[in-house]
Amino acid sequence: MDRVKVIMLASWVSLAGNTVLAATKIVAGIVSGSLAVLGDGIDSSVDVLISLVSVIAARIISKPPDKKYAYGYEKVDSIASKVISFFIFFAAAQLGFSTIKRLFIQQQVATPSMLAIYVTLFSIMGKIGLSIYQYAVGKKAQSLMLIANAKNMKYDVMISSTVLISLFTGKYLHFPLADSIAALFISIWIMRAAFEIFMESNTDLMDGVDDPAIYNKIFEAVDEVQGASNPHKVRTRMIGRLYSIVIDIEVDANMSLHRAHEISHQVEMAIRRKIPNIFDIVIHLDPLGTQEKDECFGVNKNNL
Repeated sequence: MDRVKVIMLASWVSLAGNTVLAATKIVAGIVSGSLAVLGDGIDSSVDVLISLVSVIAARIISKPPDKKYAYGYEKVDSIASKVISFFIFFAAAQLGFSTIKRLFIQQQVATPSMLAIYVTLFSIMGKIGLSIYQYAVGKKAQSLMLIANAKNMKYDVMISSTVLISLFTGKYLHFPLADSIAALFISIWIMRAAFEIFMESNTDLMDGVDDPAIYNKIFEAVDEVQGASNPHKVRTRMIGRLYSIVIDIEVDANMSLHRAHEISHQVEMAIRRKIPNIFDIVIHLDPLGTQEKDECFGVNKNNL
């Protein structure tokens, strides 16, 4: 099964699972009289929107390159992770606002029935399963979107756990304040996590790389090829999970075009051996000793 199909399947599983959990918690919250479970169900409705974003993004990623997007649609994965981070932040902020309101405004809330506890336990187990599945598939397919979704579900487990604590303290310990304080800290932690997810996709969208050590591998590959000298102006960026590399090298100006082409091909193969996930490599040949002194972009050996 190819990467796009894997992402698509995982997105549909997430959509179906979150829809069932959201509907179950909303209905249980109304029937049992638990405002906490009802609020948790509304929060899970946000996950349904996130899953819809994932499904739409997976469909866009599957489109082949065209005249408008000659590099394809892989970067939609990073854009989708940013959208998901906004959803997570909004849901956490809403939880924090509701918690602060609950701390400072005394409200009479009826003790919920045991149905609320059973449904919350079911929700926690369901979210744990979905989170593990989404994270495993996201890592395998190298999808920032699925990994972000998995992290969001992990935070949902924390929210549901807080709801469970609230139900127990309200029903057995008669101390609901502990739940409100815990919920406030959780909302702050989740907002911070949402910000981290937002920042993670910046490198991809800014045409950067997470691991600058990749440039060392490129220079080592060039050094292995006889006749290739002075690799410079190396530019690497991510297209989805793949590296796109542009590099300038110098060769003897008196050699034949055929020999220069052979060296260029050997350099490309050497780089591909060291870096397996390659989208494309573009190699520009310069006559030996003609490197420009005022180059202001790319990476050279002397500025690693």
